Amino acid sequence: MDLFTTISIAFALAMDAFAVSIGVSATLPRITKRQYFRLSFHFGLFQALFPLIGWLLGSTLSSHVEKVSHWIAFGLLLFIGLKMIRDTLRPGGDEITAIDPTRGMSLMFLSVATSIDALAAGLSLAMLGSEIVFPAVVIGIVACGMTLIGMFAGKWLGKCIGRGAGLFGGFVLIGLGIKVLIEHGL
Repeated sequence: MDLFTTISIAFALAMDAFAVSIGVSATLPRITKRQYFRLSFHFGLFQALFPLIGWLLGSTLSSHVEKVSHWIAFGLLLFIGLKMIRDTLRPGGDEITAIDPTRGMSLMFLSVATSIDALAAGLSLAMLGSEIVFPAVVIGIVACGMTLIGMFAGKWLGKCIGRGAGLFGGFVLIGLGIKVLIEHGL
């Protein structure tokens, strides 16, 4: 696979991470350097690891994984999105007591949900007989960078729309989950 194709695939796969990072960072009252690092590192890491995992699974399990991967991504995005909306709408939802999506299980769920497509890309590359290490590294680096850009955009958006950012972020995640279902034919 040539460099242009690899970079194109990496940017396409990074779009979910980009959109989620906008939604997540728009909801945070203040974004610390640690939060920038955690989200971009984990999204980049998972985006790099999932093609490797998909490639290792190879064509033998691809039909089974592809049948449920979109439902897993949808469920994770729906869960986190609904939680963000609920935290925003409850009394005191604009306080910092709401869950930090750049920590713990929320971070893991979001990392997995945004990387399901990368798993499918790895399966596809295995079926084509392509190498995987270089594409996986490029995919991870691009996802990390796009996550940082998304977080900066989300920070600005959060300042502009205030408390509504929690609703926006939640609906963005739910919308991405629905998009995943539609792309895979429900």
